[in-house]
Amino acid sequence: MGQGLWRVARNQQLQQEGYSEQGYLSREQSRRMAASNISNTSHRKQVQGGIDIYHLLKARKSKEQEGFINLEMLPPELSFTILSYLNATDLCLASCVWQDLANDELLWQGLCKSTWGHCSIYNKNPPLGFSFRKLYMQLDEGSLTFNANPEEGVNYFMSKGILDDSPKEIAKFIFCTRTLNWKKLRIYLDERRDVLDDLVTLHNFRNQFLPNALREFFRHIHAPEERGEYLETLITKFSHRFCACNPDLMRELGLSPDAVYVLCYSLILLSIDLTSPHVKNKMSKREFIRNTRRAAQNISEDFVGHLYDNIYLIGHVAA
Repeated sequence: MGQGLWRVARNQQLQQEGYSEQGYLSREQSRRMAASNISNTSHRKQVQGGIDIYHLLKARKSKEQEGFINLEMLPPELSFTILSYLNATDLCLASCVWQDLANDELLWQGLCKSTWGHCSIYNKNPPLGFSFRKLYMQLDEGSLTFNANPEEGVNYFMSKGILDDSPKEIAKFIFCTRTLNWKKLRIYLDERRDVLDDLVTLHNFRNQFLPNALREFFRHIHAPEERGEYLETLITKFSHRFCACNPDLMRELGLSPDAVYVLCYSLILLSIDLTSPHVKNKMSKREFIRNTRRAAQNISEDFVGHLYDNIYLIGHVAA
């Protein structure tokens, strides 16, 4: 009762002074928020070297200023970072507005190297009038030509000085490029076995489990749809490369390139058996171990069992 009377008296006193309890608290909070905003604003200006980016992003005085901020008002480093996320088409559109920024050579160089990781011209002194934007257009044109006719596409790259006439350089270009049609690439590699040899040596299968290494191999060099001489060539080259990358493992397991060749064929057949909807009676683990050890007797049963488990859980090695 006494506390209630005291509060009534206190409120009357505050009202006489021009305050209410709620008003007093709100004014005090306003003072604290204002002080905090001033501190944050000064901190931003100190961090950004006097440029208040927060103001540029948040303060909109008219309708015309709403939307995306003018990149020319930002520091160049920040503008280039934003534009680096655009593809070639969007970057060309951006150059209509921010001509100096979007035409910067560093942006087009990044686009070239992110799509075509290796070109002979990257390691040469650029000729007079060289432009990465122009190079991007040539690389795109050459890729489209390759996907129509592989031989003409490679000749186009050579005629523009983009690629040297060397199997090793062509192999590096193919290995680091993801825009080439895999069916046309398979035809080209079947005809150019010298390029295929250098392409195989670019793979590093060290400390990789055999089925996983085979998957990586077929991601770069697609397997033919049917059995034949080309598939046998691919598996033979893979077997030798896998053994060369893992000499200690080969000695430990007692494997040779011929044994790895047999295992690869077994893995391909098992992949087809387990993943094909047309095969009703799937091969069991026991059957796979028995069949594989008949062809390669020195291989341990546990190792062959792990191979089966990998295909069963992960899937086809040449999908």
